[in-house]
Amino acid sequence: MPEKKIALFGGTFDPIHLGHTAVAAAAGEHIGAEKVVFVPARRSPLKAFFPEASDEDRLAMIGLAISGNSRFDVSDYELKKAGPSYTLETVRYFREQLGSGVLIYWLAGADTLEDLPHWYGVTELIDEGNLAVMYRAGFAPPDFSKFLPLWGGDRVRKMRQNVVETPLVDISSTEIRKRLSAGQDVGGMICPKVLQYIRERRLYGIQDY
Repeated sequence: MPEKKIALFGGTFDPIHLGHTAVAAAAGEHIGAEKVVFVPARRSPLKAFFPEASDEDRLAMIGLAISGNSRFDVSDYELKKAGPSYTLETVRYFREQLGSGVLIYWLAGADTLEDLPHWYGVTELIDEGNLAVMYRAGFAPPDFSKFLPLWGGDRVRKMRQNVVETPLVDISSTEIRKRLSAGQDVGGMICPKVLQYIRERRLYGIQDY
């Protein structure tokens, strides 16, 4: 019987946008994941700043954005933690909850590659889970060869097996926040339900409604 697969998608999601859901859907399909679980972070250990929206608001916006997709779910595990979010700890938590018969994938963007050597317990993460690196269509696949001296051939081969090509969606949360604060249109960038929520809660410097 094939093993069940679950993909975890971490990030600040400040706010979640159509790019997030598009790449999550593509990665989940590629992996054959039964579920893609969005895991909003309280704060990344590699970032000095906190998200602009509250934990409560970001969790609510994710819920609205994924409400129409039965293969999507959301977890507040990292939001409940007092300190920064470490991916290895999150993967171990889900393994404990789901059991050893479930293959857990952590979705990471190709833009995180330079930071990977600085991730807490990255070799254990590669060994214990499946670090799936996503890259956008039209761009070159990620090159893991520079990590050979650090992690060895077996780990690099495992990472190469888990590379995922996703749609080219040029949307960023930073750009959305800038547009919203300037009163500009974000149509086609964000779920209408999420935009309604942002307006009602006056998030990201929105002045009018």
